[in-house]
Amino acid sequence: MFFTTAAQALLDGLPRAGVDRLVVVGLAAVLEAADGTPLMDSPSFPQEYRPFCVAHAAGTDVLRTSTTALDWLIVSPAGDFDADGEHSGRYSVAAANAASRISHHDFAIALLDEIDEPRHHRTQIGVETA
Repeated sequence: MFFTTAAQALLDGLPRAGVDRLVVVGLAAVLEAADGTPLMDSPSFPQEYRPFCVAHAAGTDVLRTSTTALDWLIVSPAGDFDADGEHSGRYSVAAANAASRISHHDFAIALLDEIDEPRHHRTQIGVETA
């Protein structure tokens, strides 16, 4: 309920505050893999994380089904973060892939690029180191 309530509050409040774009960090688990299956629905996904991921997906669904003018984007790692990863300065948009990695630095660049020059609108994307 938290994620759906938070998403609705953002959809209602940000336009009233004069904000027209929302860029947030999301989970790889709710992204679709190349075969169209959300990562959290893959057989090897740890089931103890599923309730949290389902709640996140519900918040994403609130954004997806909204009819407001707010332009939103959820940026997620396509797989996981590489905590020790070097920063390459390069990333690519990718489907969910549990083996995919991205450094914190490259992920931050992806977020900032979408803030400075929006290329994706009203969707969720996964990013990985290119």
